Amino acid sequence: MISAILHGVILAFGLILPLGVQNVFVFNQGATQPKFKRTLPVILTASICDTMLISLAVLGTSVIVLGVYWIKFILLTVGVIFLVFMGYVTWKSKPNSDSSDEKALSPKRQIVFAISVSLLNPHAIMDTIGVIGTSSISYTGAEKIGFTIACIAISWIWFFSLSLLGRQVGRLTNSKGFITILNKVSALIMWGTAIYLAFTLLS
Repeated sequence: MISAILHGVILAFGLILPLGVQNVFVFNQGATQPKFKRTLPVILTASICDTMLISLAVLGTSVIVLGVYWIKFILLTVGVIFLVFMGYVTWKSKPNSDSSDEKALSPKRQIVFAISVSLLNPHAIMDTIGVIGTSSISYTGAEKIGFTIACIAISWIWFFSLSLLGRQVGRLTNSKGFITILNKVSALIMWGTAIYLAFTLLS
């Protein structure tokens, strides 16, 4: 049981730590939103989406998703469109002024963007469903439950921590220049991921 939980913790950290669209977006919102509570929509949405992906992976949905070509094709195509659009919006976004938060993403837009970078992200689908789903096959009963809960818990802890880190960095720098650069980097990562998806579709 303990070994299964440790396996889940290490595996989840290994998959979630690399810089990707989802992480950059959560960090970005932590840095740009005027108050931490305003980042809760993106944190909760990203966490819930990961919880769904991990649960579906453990239940064996990975075999269906990765095995049926048209499902993969639709997911990747929609992913390219969303990432190109999100990259454009992020690139054009401006840092908030100290006296107004009108340009901060609304809760609704945070949720929509978080869903797209979570569920339409090839790395999230292939890594979470493929790697975690495959790893869970070796466990049954209580061990599988422990493995699954460990993966999910790390996901929730990570997104809350990432947003808090973004919040602290944004407050320390207190610079519109930093936020502008962060937005540009976020957009480039999104476009880079979209290009990766496009090549995946063509291959």
